[in-house]
Amino acid sequence: MEPVFALLTGIFLTIAIYLMMSKFIIRMLMGVAILGNAVNLLIFTSGRIMREVPPVIGPGLDVPAGPVANPLPQALILTAIVISFSFFAFLLVLSWRAYSTLGTDNTDEMRVAEPDGAPPPPLGY
Repeated sequence: MEPVFALLTGIFLTIAIYLMMSKFIIRMLMGVAILGNAVNLLIFTSGRIMREVPPVIGPGLDVPAGPVANPLPQALILTAIVISFSFFAFLLVLSWRAYSTLGTDNTDEMRVAEPDGAPPPPLGY
């Protein structure tokens, strides 16, 4: 089962990098979302997938002599899901603001927002 997840992680990473190299913001956002899922799957796969052994041993039970599943990757994935969702929400709002201000989601056409060498106008506080 682990080789299948490793292959799936590689496919997710490939798709994410391909989408993030696009010049359209929507594709970049989808690439960031897929990259977050790929990293979560990588952490999950590195924690070893075992159905036979419990991740946490309850009180009063004997500790098995064999391998025991590690609960730490699962806790890390839960934290990473929350962080990646908040990061994606921030990027979504940022890209919406850029789209509504500039009227395009093409990064080549967003060059009008870059300074042309002139000093910036003073802030009107």
